[in-house]
Amino acid sequence: MGTLPKQRHEAGILQQRLRRQVGQAIQAYSMIEEGDRVMVCLSGGKDSHGLLDILHRLQQSAPIRFEIFAVLMDQGHPGFSATEVENYLQTVGIPYRIEYQDTYSIVKRVIPEGKTTCGLCSRLRRGVLYRIAAEEGADKIALGHHADDIIETLLLNLFYGGSLKAMPPRLVSDDGRHIVIRPLAYCRERDLAQYAKNLNFPIIPCNLCGSTGGGARQQTKQLLSDWENQYPGRVNSIFSALSNVVPSHLLDAELFNFTRSAPSTTTQIKEEARVIFG
Repeated sequence: MGTLPKQRHEAGILQQRLRRQVGQAIQAYSMIEEGDRVMVCLSGGKDSHGLLDILHRLQQSAPIRFEIFAVLMDQGHPGFSATEVENYLQTVGIPYRIEYQDTYSIVKRVIPEGKTTCGLCSRLRRGVLYRIAAEEGADKIALGHHADDIIETLLLNLFYGGSLKAMPPRLVSDDGRHIVIRPLAYCRERDLAQYAKNLNFPIIPCNLCGSTGGGARQQTKQLLSDWENQYPGRVNSIFSALSNVVPSHLLDAELFNFTRSAPSTTTQIKEEARVIFG
């Protein structure tokens, strides 16, 4: 098999794997249902482009009927241009909306120079996307977070937040008005990077704001990369653990009733843990 036919063969296998993984995640967590109108949040990066493309392809063969449309936000970053992405969306025939909202100025005003801006930028972006979803009558809001994002979030919460949680594949917003889904939950970042390269998506760089990207998430990403290189399979094992939780072997007395064999109350248990561990 020559080089070009081999590359095409490998690209086809990768596309099939990603489509299968997205389909399995959608089914496992009831992400998309008959008649849903799905708003795909397009950042211009490899992950959201991959999500949009895969959902578009699944739309043609899925056993249920659903709509998709893309939303691309122009957040006022210097040098941002939606032209290439807009041309791409027109070419592939996917309905879209481009929304201008200058969150960049807010972030620059609030966050000190040199500090990571991603957290505030994401929160402001989420608020705008919720508004657009309401205006567009979207039943679901699809985000491009993948398995690596979920694992990184787990470790960030563990190391820095003192909590055992990650990114849920399906989430109802606090006010109950929106359902956020992550169809790429079973997909690995390296596969999405190769997929974007294969299909030559019009990528918008994520460093337009000038953020260094050297914060806790980047450090966690590097840690996982080092682990994967040194101990192949460890990252997959961490991901599998998220679906194999044993509440009785943790310490949350609100999650598991330890008092069946001991008189201590939930409040007492938590107070004892606070005294012991600080």
